[in-house]
Amino acid sequence: MTLHLYVRRTVLAISLTVLAIGTVAVPATAADKTPDTEGRHHQDITVFGHRGAAGHRPEHTLEGYKLAIELGADYIEPDLVSTKDGVLVARHENEIGGTTDVAAHPEFAGRRTTKTIDGVPISGWFTEDFTLRELKTLRAKERLPAVRPGNTQYDGLYEIPTFDEVLALANRESRNRGHLVGVAPETKHPTYFQSIGLPLEKPMLRSLTKAGRNSSHAKVVIQSFETSNLRALSRQTRVPLVQLTSATGAPFDLKAAGDPRTYADIMSPAGLRDVASYADWLGPEKNNVIPRNAAGFLTAPSPVVADAHRAGLKVVAYTFRDENQFLPADYRIGIDPNAKGDIQAELRRFFEAGLDAVFADYPDSADQARDQWERP
Repeated sequence: MTLHLYVRRTVLAISLTVLAIGTVAVPATAADKTPDTEGRHHQDITVFGHRGAAGHRPEHTLEGYKLAIELGADYIEPDLVSTKDGVLVARHENEIGGTTDVAAHPEFAGRRTTKTIDGVPISGWFTEDFTLRELKTLRAKERLPAVRPGNTQYDGLYEIPTFDEVLALANRESRNRGHLVGVAPETKHPTYFQSIGLPLEKPMLRSLTKAGRNSSHAKVVIQSFETSNLRALSRQTRVPLVQLTSATGAPFDLKAAGDPRTYADIMSPAGLRDVASYADWLGPEKNNVIPRNAAGFLTAPSPVVADAHRAGLKVVAYTFRDENQFLPADYRIGIDPNAKGDIQAELRRFFEAGLDAVFADYPDSADQARDQWERP
């Protein structure tokens, strides 16, 4: 471990017995563990509610986040993008045509446009072209209606939440439950937002500070698929950082700078040692943890988890979903791609590969799997 990371991880060595959240204190208990795994569970596996409880409610809504907490998630995960007036809101992408009813608002028809985001032309409506007040007139809808038709009954009910509202929810649920609910914000397209004068990092840290969450003990982790913003954040906050990676391609900030390194390079032993100089976690796609063969069956685990652990990094893999079409062929049940397969068996297989945490669309499935599994 580098001296830099050692200092970051140990500078607040005195354990907190009380963490102030707003005006209410959440007591530490004997069951609490390290800041990034504390909570009501004793298991080694941490569950991140992916975009809330995306299998049960339209993603990135306060109702979905609250349900994720109720279903056993240790962390809720808001992806962050910016409005025109610089307010951070929770959307998986800044293009919102597929996750809101914006297309049904004739007053916004003229806002539809085509932009190049991270080198890819995308058509639709973009958060940075709307003020927060305008976005609040929209309502969320299910992103995968054919896969999760049951979720469409909630279309039109929920607002787009701000990051401040998500943090307030987490703090409120922490007070109500007597244990700290984690928050795992991801900065989406940080190079792009920086280029249009709407950087994500400063308002994110400002919101964390306001909510009493900008510390190594606040049960927050910050994620990014890019690298330069994480390096900068490592000098600005003691909140643990997650370097996300993909099975293909390269971080856009590196591509934009002419740096030839790819995600594969980042996941090499040397690359992971570099990641450990500024981050605390690696967040690979699950196929990088246990690859599939041409027929879709799982093969032997790759060395990425062991290599990351040797570099001093924890590993959280994404994304675990219950439906057959997202499962390895080993664990599909029947031929309906939208029916639920044996997600419990898949999760156990990945737990055995040494994961520290998982992103799950169905936090209840991940919670149940870890309750029934003991690390060897």
